[in-house]
Amino acid sequence: MEISQKNVLITGAAKRIGAACARLLHSEGCNVILHYRSSKAEALQLCNELNRQRSDSAKVIHADLLKMDELKSVAEAASAAWCGVDVLVNNASAFYPGVVADVTERHWDELMGINLKAPFFLATLLAGTLTNNKGCIVNISDIYAEHGLRGYPVYSMGKAGLAAMTRILAKELGPAVRVNGVAPGAIIWPENELSEQAKQEILQRIILKRIGEPLDIAKAVLFLVKYADYITGQIINVDGGRTLSC
Repeated sequence: MEISQKNVLITGAAKRIGAACARLLHSEGCNVILHYRSSKAEALQLCNELNRQRSDSAKVIHADLLKMDELKSVAEAASAAWCGVDVLVNNASAFYPGVVADVTERHWDELMGINLKAPFFLATLLAGTLTNNKGCIVNISDIYAEHGLRGYPVYSMGKAGLAAMTRILAKELGPAVRVNGVAPGAIIWPENELSEQAKQEILQRIILKRIGEPLDIAKAVLFLVKYADYITGQIINVDGGRTLSC
């Protein structure tokens, strides 16, 4: 897929993995639509940075993806931004723990909504323009989608659903639209503090003995967008070998 001048919508694009994907795809000549919910300053700063590199090549969209009307507005705005959407990167996520007995309906709705419901409806709302443009979808999953992360039950179930959705939508939207996923392992330490002991325990379970960087995920996304014309319904683990020791 020649991606120069392709239009890419990235959810949760203001920071971390989303921002890394935006910068790398933009460097390849893509136009990027940066969705954000609460990180306005970071999103605007990134948008300005990219537009300084290439005029009118980046735009921002604010939305709470848990609200269906705002989800629809994102799809409409992204489709109208240039000449339709060629690539959808479902990156926005919520991640926090919860003992099974203490999970509330609000926790369920938030974690399932952002990790599964929003990616599904964005994919369906953009299916027309993606089909017309012979585009692709990349879902950012998690290595714990397969086995689950103890203490994070609803999050793990949401990402497991996203992995299943990746395979199902590959069937439903093919042959015009390819649908794949990237499953990160330990990429940047969590924003909530981990003790040095906890970090060392994690590192001991990673074959490469180091955590990854957002750029590692962005490179996998770029591969799936640019070089994977004959790949669909697949999920690439980018985890330094972490899953080999599960």
